[in-house]
Amino acid sequence: MAYWLLKTEPENYSYFDLERDGSTVWDGVNNSLALKHIRTMILGDLALIYHTGKERQIIGLAEIVSQPYIDPALNDSKRAVVDVRALRKVNQPATLAQIKQDNKFTDFDLLRLPRLSVVPVGEVYWQHLIELTNGTN
Repeated sequence: MAYWLLKTEPENYSYFDLERDGSTVWDGVNNSLALKHIRTMILGDLALIYHTGKERQIIGLAEIVSQPYIDPALNDSKRAVVDVRALRKVNQPATLAQIKQDNKFTDFDLLRLPRLSVVPVGEVYWQHLIELTNGTN
């Protein structure tokens, strides 16, 4: 199992939209590195849903519920998507400011590659983010 952080603009599609829908096709990704990450996802991987824009915070937890496949809305074999299912809203959103101030995240790709919309999350970072979002840190 791998862990991910998926960024979304809440005014376009928020975690609450995902909760309402139950699941969705995670599409709209066109950065080469982000698409490479999508292609490595497997059924059962977990993802933190991160709201961009003014919010800049982790707001929910989701599960990858399909293998990667070609985006059915586009006629481009390079554009991969996965299906994502809402699991739960986090107890305490973890803001970008909190993450930046925490020296445990020095090499975290969210900070190193801020424009990347699909970010791999290592086990140590994942555990710490789960602690932050459960309000236990």
